[in-house]
Amino acid sequence: MTFSKYFVPGAAIAIAAAIAVPASAHHSYAMFATDKHISVEGTVKQFMWTNPHSWIRMEVMDKTGKQQDWNVEMGSLTILVNLGWTPKTLLPGDKIKMTLHPMKSGLPGGDFVSLDSGGHGNYKNDGGSQNRQKERAAHRAANS
Repeated sequence: MTFSKYFVPGAAIAIAAAIAVPASAHHSYAMFATDKHISVEGTVKQFMWTNPHSWIRMEVMDKTGKQQDWNVEMGSLTILVNLGWTPKTLLPGDKIKMTLHPMKSGLPGGDFVSLDSGGHGNYKNDGGSQNRQKERAAHRAANS
């Protein structure tokens, strides 16, 4: 009887701790060159309205004139909704221009900073970049 009195709460604490470690590791921005900004123009293939982050899949023409698929990570739905974004803010076929933090690896894609042209509705163009900068700073502070 004494065993179960301490075992169940102890097991719950151990499970919570095991879950918390991967959750805190999720918000790594190590793959993005957050000290750089690039401008990208292209055509929306898909706007993925998902948690924990939304994504824009788009086609961008490279310097040689070849189409490349770019995946751009955005903020969470909560952040986007608070900025006026909806699942219909970007639609397949939309021509858009955006600013983003490029991938450190040089691969096509990046971390969304702002939507500079295109889109539908009454939204703030930063896509949550202000909030994400705070998340990055907190992540760096927690891991240093």
